[in-house]
Amino acid sequence: MKLWGGRFNKDTNELMKKFNNSFNIDKRLYRQDIKGSIAHVKMLGKVNILSREEVDKIVGGLEGILKDIEDGILKLEGDYEDIHSFVEAKLLERIGDVAKKLHTSRSRNDQVAVDMKMFVKDEVLNIVLKIAKLIDCLIKKGKENEYLMPGFTHLQPAQVITFRYHLMAYVEMIKRDKKRLLNALYLLDESPLGSCALAGTTNEIDREFTAGELGFRCITQNYLDSVSDRDYIIEILSAFSILMMHLSRLSEEIIIWSTPQFRFITLSDEYSTGSSLMPQKKNPDSLELIRGKTGRVYGGLINILTVLKALPLAYNKDMQEDKECFFDALDTVNICIDVITGVIDTMKVNKEEMLKSLKKGYINATEVADYLVKKGVPFRDAHEIVGRIVLYCEEKNRSIEDLNLVELKSFSKDIYEDIYEYIDYLNILKKGNKKYILMEVE
Repeated sequence: MKLWGGRFNKDTNELMKKFNNSFNIDKRLYRQDIKGSIAHVKMLGKVNILSREEVDKIVGGLEGILKDIEDGILKLEGDYEDIHSFVEAKLLERIGDVAKKLHTSRSRNDQVAVDMKMFVKDEVLNIVLKIAKLIDCLIKKGKENEYLMPGFTHLQPAQVITFRYHLMAYVEMIKRDKKRLLNALYLLDESPLGSCALAGTTNEIDREFTAGELGFRCITQNYLDSVSDRDYIIEILSAFSILMMHLSRLSEEIIIWSTPQFRFITLSDEYSTGSSLMPQKKNPDSLELIRGKTGRVYGGLINILTVLKALPLAYNKDMQEDKECFFDALDTVNICIDVITGVIDTMKVNKEEMLKSLKKGYINATEVADYLVKKGVPFRDAHEIVGRIVLYCEEKNRSIEDLNLVELKSFSKDIYEDIYEYIDYLNILKKGNKKYILMEVE
């Protein structure tokens, strides 16, 4: 069934049909399409464009189609242009010619706009719930493993922190991801239904009614913008891209931590794979795939930006390309959040290995400089003194705290016995604003 064709003398070329049809992609919108149609028909009854009998018959037919799809009785398959023509064709089969009144005062332009907004609302809210679960998982894993570890800059040991504090950095990142998505949901929560093709309708319809029925907070204000707006898809794909960047960074860190050179964590067998050749291998493929799939989501963002960058108002067929890139990014984000939550929940944190690593990078060197400053030494001079201490330690293959007082005093007369307590790794985290590293900040 085609929803157009009266002014055409020739049938559509078969290649053009295949090129034009989007049913296999947009059939995911079936639930939103039917719910939107039900709200629209109820509104047509409310304003006396359709009779109560017609409304009941159409709504009953639509509800039956929805139930049969959900129950697996009606398959989403066949030679249809899109999900809208599928639903209308099935409705016509079931209730007869009254089904042809369904599309009164509506265009596929505002129909697909409202379908897509409803779908995005539903799916992104589900992503937000998964993000909240990931945040809880990170917080829990951190609380269970508040062990000392080196913090890094340039992937070189820098200063002492805790494993929990490191995870909390990702909690902050992912909290921002959650806020970005919630903000995008607020902005998109305006109903375009009733905008029709681009300039409304001469019928006295009630857009506020359909907006309320469909759970939108308000209606859109400009019909041209309503049917051509895909800003919300750009914004959410942008938020997805930032989220995936954060997941990729976290994945990379866990991959590094899991190597024999670090051994900070041990991945569960559930989220690891082996080698077909090397029997000793335990590969972090779950995390490598997250890292790799980040590019797919970036690609979706570039796709939709490119589609929209030069489109005149209002609707253009180019916009049909918004769904495939969004659906792919949505599916990718969904599984990546699930996987990384499972990885974190099941991984084992190796306290002793992290403690051993503290002595490998002179990560209390900055605190030696701070100590000298407290004794009245200018910071630049203190920095120079500690640099020479580190060089000496490298030559002797020792850590700073292992040097005796005579050795330390050979670099500065301002060093005393109290330096050992001052540069103790745990004590370091109890001084100044470092104490917040040990506090319960969530």
